Amino acid sequence: QVQLVESGGGSVQSGESLRLSCAASGYTYTIYMGWFRQAPGKEREGVAAIDRDGRTSYADSMKGRFTISQDTAKNTLYLQMNSLKPEDTAMYYCAAENVINWGLLPHYTYWGQGTQVTVSS
Repeated sequence: QVQLVESGGGSVQSGESLRLSCAASGYTYTIYMGWFRQAPGKEREGVAAIDRDGRTSYADSMKGRFTISQDTAKNTLYLQMNSLKPEDTAMYYCAAENVINWGLLPHYTYWGQGTQVTVSS
């Protein structure tokens, strides 16, 4: 079992930045991790993903603005979000997987409870 706890969300103005963190505990040798978000009334969408070797992938709308990274020694995943826009407002979740590289698909086995990000114009 893997437990994931997100933090770092909040309310910011358009153009500002936030850094989300996801602390993993339990069986933490997860090979694949990702960030997802879900706005009210919308489906959960992939934001960014990373594997144990540091290879990353991003949704097109986040490229150049968001950066996913990990500190394997601290079992922590990060998402640096710059130039935030009102349309980035959503609940952000981290996810982990040991078997299949789901990338930006929301089929991961382990999920956190989410952290809210609100961007006002």
